[in-house]
Amino acid sequence: MRTLLARSCLAGSAALWLAGCGGPQQVSVDHAWVRLSAIKTNPAAAYFTIHGGPQDRTLVAVSADAAVKAEMHETMKSDEGMSTMEPVAAVPVPAKTEVAFKPGGRHVMLFDVNPGIKPGSALTLTFTFANGERIVERAAVIAAGDPAPQ
Repeated sequence: MRTLLARSCLAGSAALWLAGCGGPQQVSVDHAWVRLSAIKTNPAAAYFTIHGGPQDRTLVAVSADAAVKAEMHETMKSDEGMSTMEPVAAVPVPAKTEVAFKPGGRHVMLFDVNPGIKPGSALTLTFTFANGERIVERAAVIAAGDPAPQ
């Protein structure tokens, strides 16, 4: 009886250990934050990191609960060395990689942010992927001149 019980416990422990090590990680988002504009009529900007899951995904939209409109953008350098922003319709998220939206690169412009949103509060961002998957993440809100959260 003891041997059977010991074997059952050992088999159960091994199954749990293997499930913890080998389970595929799903696509996820973290380090989300929003920088408000110094000029109230200008858009705010959202930044975050997407961690690719076991399969390739394509991010097709990001929305915010306190913004009327949101657009994905990318900052690029022109041939003359000038920075320009271009809207982006979709962003590939290859499997098992990180895609960063950060100042000076990809970002989400948030238009007409609720004036009640102040530094120290949070917004809810919803990330929509081409396959219909959605991820909801809270984003810390900072003032225009504040350093990015760590």
